[in-house]
Amino acid sequence: MELTTVWFLLIAGLWTGYFVLEGFDFGVGALVRVLGRDEPERRAVITTIGPVWDGNEVWLVMAGAAMFAAFPEWYATVFSGFYLPLFAILVALILRGVAIEYRGKRADLEWRGRMDTVITVGSVLPPLLWGIVFANLVRGVPLDASHEYVGGLGELLNPFALLGGLTFTAVFVAHGAIFLALRTTGVLRERANRLARQVGVVAAVLAVAFLWWAQALRGDIASAVVAAAAAAAFVGGLIANRLGREGWAFTGSAVATGLAVVSLFAALFPAVLPSTLSPETTLTVAEAASTAYTLKILTIIAGIFTPLVLLYQGWTYWVFRKRVVVAA
Repeated sequence: MELTTVWFLLIAGLWTGYFVLEGFDFGVGALVRVLGRDEPERRAVITTIGPVWDGNEVWLVMAGAAMFAAFPEWYATVFSGFYLPLFAILVALILRGVAIEYRGKRADLEWRGRMDTVITVGSVLPPLLWGIVFANLVRGVPLDASHEYVGGLGELLNPFALLGGLTFTAVFVAHGAIFLALRTTGVLRERANRLARQVGVVAAVLAVAFLWWAQALRGDIASAVVAAAAAAAFVGGLIANRLGREGWAFTGSAVATGLAVVSLFAALFPAVLPSTLSPETTLTVAEAASTAYTLKILTIIAGIFTPLVLLYQGWTYWVFRKRVVVAA
């Protein structure tokens, strides 16, 4: 297998890990005010992701760094053409992180209420915009002969992209509700289970519509099979949730989220950014890649540090695996 293909797969894996892990803590953040009816409950909701949310964002840093190093032209085209939504995501993530860390610094309920609002907005806006970005990556954007984006902001807000934004948001909210049901107790757990069933149905409908449209635009047999497996895993997770098997429910939603992202990358390959103007201006893996020597060096570095990141994050989840109890 060529190193360009290896690095495309690695980057796809990093984005998949990011959306699976950050997906549920986006969902948890979006539900702070929905499921948390008072201060102790909201504090418990935040506590479920307190030890892991910043580690989940490491996957985003690694994915961006890998794109920059292995496929610099892909990175340059995406981050220039999608500048406004990506900048909005960055601002939302910064404000969200600050709110999570500073929420407990003051005992003032008004202060904590404002922080909860920032957490909610900072948890809803990124998945909405990520859905728009990734939908456009699959659909394609207007690229000229130099592989530069020549469209405007309105070009990015097409119907398929908007559906992608709604789908990412709904799936992550359902994913977060299932995670909260797994990590909490008592009334909060029951409330999360009930919400997961309700939101899960909406998310499932949107996900099936979005993945079907993605396959119609740019799919093949392999990506279609992966997309079908994602839908099946999500339905299985919802069934497990209804039966009160929270562990299996979370496994199902996590697998479904991961497979859905994999299906998008599978539909995209060997392009990294299709052009809607002409097939000749589509940016491919080979055209966007760094030199062979650079990829060899990067492969050695990734082979050393990626397992360490996985081990550390796995250890973190194991240490903080117990349920969170609402304390007065």
